[in-house]
Parts: sequence; structure tokens; C-alpha cells
Amino acid sequence: MDFTWSGEQLAIQESARRFAQDKLFPEYQNNDSKHTFDRDMLKEMGGLGLIGSELSERYGGLKLGYVTAGLITEEISRADFNVAYVQILAGLNGGIIEKFAAPHLAEEWIGRIISGESIVAIALTDPSAGSDAANLKLKAERKGDVFVLNGEKTSISAAAQADAAVVFVRTGSEEDKARGVSAFLMPLDNPAIARTHFDDLGESIVGRGSLFFDNVEVPAENMLGEEGLGFIQVMEGFDYSRALIGLQCLAAAKTSVEESWEHVTTREAFGKKISKFEGVSFPLAEAETFIEAAKLLCYKTLWLRDQGKPHTAEVAMCKWWAPKVSFEIIHNCLLAHGHGGYSKDYPIQQGLRDVLGLQIGDGTSQIQKIIIAREKIGRDAMPYL
Repeated sequence: MDFTWSGEQLAIQESARRFAQDKLFPEYQNNDSKHTFDRDMLKEMGGLGLIGSELSERYGGLKLGYVTAGLITEEISRADFNVAYVQILAGLNGGIIEKFAAPHLAEEWIGRIISGESIVAIALTDPSAGSDAANLKLKAERKGDVFVLNGEKTSISAAAQADAAVVFVRTGSEEDKARGVSAFLMPLDNPAIARTHFDDLGESIVGRGSLFFDNVEVPAENMLGEEGLGFIQVMEGFDYSRALIGLQCLAAAKTSVEESWEHVTTREAFGKKISKFEGVSFPLAEAETFIEAAKLLCYKTLWLRDQGKPHTAEVAMCKWWAPKVSFEIIHNCLLAHGHGGYSKDYPIQQGLRDVLGLQIGDGTSQIQKIIIAREKIGRDAMPYL
């Protein structure tokens, strides 16, 4: 197995690193009180090829592959955890649109995503569903060439600022479960769509919120995939985005560990640097080990995807383990800073709050473990069958 990156990968990794350190890191803490992305900054990021680099050249992408997208995500997240989510959304939704949308819609939206001009959210969760993602109540009734939507989506990342969303709705009966769910690409500038913003613990500039649909019409041609099969077809994209989420969380943990090494080699207690105490240095050594192991799992998963090989179990491993490990590592880093670590003067507390959300969003650890078990033993691991 070759663990070296190509010259092209190293070049875009370096470009991402410079942009992240020069433009993103200085504003990471300042952005914690904001509830929106800096659109000019996203356009600059897009101009450097750092959004949707894995997407087709036909729509303005670089077709650099999934491992390369992971390298970009990691570098961006080391500086600003929240901005890295733009790249993850671009890869997830851009891939869905590229594969399932009508060609003219793909032409319109993918270029805007890649350039940083537009943000496209993923609107899956219903208020009553949560982890039971296919148990949707938001209904779409067909009337000629349009579908009419009535209902609510909730806990949607970037709901208040997205320009469009991939919206999952029930077009069949509730008895059809997943096979009665369709997906639509929907612009969100319709005045009949109301939005809210949640006051969350972390991920402030991404933000979550609800979308309310009151007799909202969407053209039938905006359907993604086949009617009634949207959930089954489109959910394949999560086999990708969850690996990127793993790297996003691990990068934040790595930044906290680096800050902690610097702290413990300058802070003194009992007449010596506190790095000399094993109770201080050993947890950081363990953190380096866990980060490296989890990163290898994430990159293996992305490599499998680049090779067209099955990776559903591996991506579920990335999603439950990397956020958990990252949160625990950042927590220990905060403690290593002593009473100062509890202050908002340090970015560690912000990293802790930001990473925590991804132990819930995009599938809880329990759901990921069900997926892993299902991949190993099939229906016997499915509690709802």
C-alpha cells in the first residue's frame, strides 16, 4: 500500500493549508457570534478550487477524486471547523445533483456550488422522525407538472442561509416507508417557504433551523432520481460525506493537540515544565495515536470509493468513531490547559462545542453501528425488520 500523495494532491493540499491559515484561522473565534458564512470568502475559496474539487469537469469541477477532497477538508477544518462543512455539503449535494438531476439543473447549480456562489442544504429530517430517517410526514402531492409540498423539515444545517436544498418528501403512502420517499432540488427563495434559526451550542456560522412549506410548488422535473426511490438512491451519497465528517472532526482535534503541546512545554508547575509529568504528556501521546489511526480509516474509506469498491461499513465506522474520539481528545486538551482552558480566550472550548454536534448530526453512533452490523450479518441486525 502506498501512503504517499501525488504531486497534484500535495499542491492542492498546500493551497488549502495556506488559504486556511491566512484567511480562516484568524477569524475562527470571531465568527462564533455570527450566524452566516462570509460569502465573499466562500467565492475566494471556490476560485482556488477548494469547493467540490471531486465533481465533474463538465460543471467546473476538477475531478480530483475523493481522497483529494479529504485532504482539502482536513486542511480547511484545521483552521475553521465550520467552513469545512461547505466542502462537505458541496461534495454530498453536488454529487447527488450530478448523478440524479436533469442536465439543465445540474448545469445551473453545480457551477454555483463549486464557485462558492451558492450553498445547497440537505433537508432530510422531519420533526417526528430523527434517526428514523425514512419515516417522513412532509408530503408532496402531484398536480399536473408540479408537486405541492406541505409540512416541515427540522434540524437542517444552513437552513437559514442556503440558496437551495435537496428536500426529501413523501410522495407515496406511509406504509411504503422508504420506497414512498422522493427527493427534489428546491430553490429556497420562494416566499411560501418560512425559515427559522436555532440557537445552538456550537457550529454557529453553519447553524441549524427549520423549513416550513405551505402549499409550495416545485416542478416535477426537479425530482432527483425516480419517484418513490429518492431515499434509496440518493442516500448513497452519505457513504461519502460521513468519511469527510470524520476527517473534519479529527482535524479540529489535531489543532487542539498541537495547541496543547505548545502549552505544556511552556507552562511550569513545581519547578518544571508540566510536559515532564506523564499525567500530562501521556494523554496527548494517546491522542496523536488515535488521530492517526482514525485518519487512516477515513482515507482508506475514501480510497475504496475512488476505486469503486464497497465502503458502507467503513464509512459508518468513520462516522461513529472519529467524532467520538475527537470530542474526547479536545476535552482532554481543554483540561490540560487548566483553568485557562475553560475560558473563551482559547479556541479549544469552541472546537469542543463544534465537534459535539457531529456525534448527532448525519447519523448517531447507534445508527452507524446498526449499519456496520447489517453489512456483516444482514437483516438479523435490523431492529425494525
